[in-house]
Amino acid sequence: MQLFVDSANVDEIRHAAQLGIIAGVTTNPSLLAKEDPTQPVERIIATIQEIVGGHISVEVVSTETDGMIREAEEILSWLPEATIKIPMIPAGLAAVRQLSRRDIPTNVTLVFSPTQALAAANAGASYVSVFLGRLDDIGHDGIDVLRDVAEIWDMHHMEAEIIAASVRHPMHIVEAAKAGAHIATVPYKVLMQSLTHPLTDAGLQAFLRDAAKRQQRSVTV
Repeated sequence: MQLFVDSANVDEIRHAAQLGIIAGVTTNPSLLAKEDPTQPVERIIATIQEIVGGHISVEVVSTETDGMIREAEEILSWLPEATIKIPMIPAGLAAVRQLSRRDIPTNVTLVFSPTQALAAANAGASYVSVFLGRLDDIGHDGIDVLRDVAEIWDMHHMEAEIIAASVRHPMHIVEAAKAGAHIATVPYKVLMQSLTHPLTDAGLQAFLRDAAKRQQRSVTV
């Protein structure tokens, strides 16, 4: 399972990319709204592309098909490699169909059920983003939904890739991988949490102490 970082913060993305563990970035209007308002969106996205060089999902904000298509064309004018992120609404599915016929990759976002995922794939989506945390928030098991989607994909050999989104904690990453997601897009904070373990820290400190003791003995001999 590949890892994307779900962020629009250039510093976070640069650090994650330096670690060599991410294959792409997903953004959305909420994430972009947190960044420097004096920086045009296209400049932020261009910087991210320079850093990562892989997948970048850029979301439209229109809720009408024609508006989504126009926004997609504008995004592609300044980032030809972009994957266009489209909301899971009927107008969005129509936009996905049109874009897929032009071989423009799309990521259908805000997917909360297997039927929505199936509809997005049939419309021609390149990716479907299943939101785990938000399902958990309303008392549903997001991993169960993801597992159902993956089972359908395996049974029918669907081509769209499944993205586990709205990841809230490291166990979401583990469970998403076990459930069959192709990709997990993970907030920077959660990504960093997933790399740490108290036993790793304790073991490293023990190694360092022992190495220091050996150096001291060699100096006194």
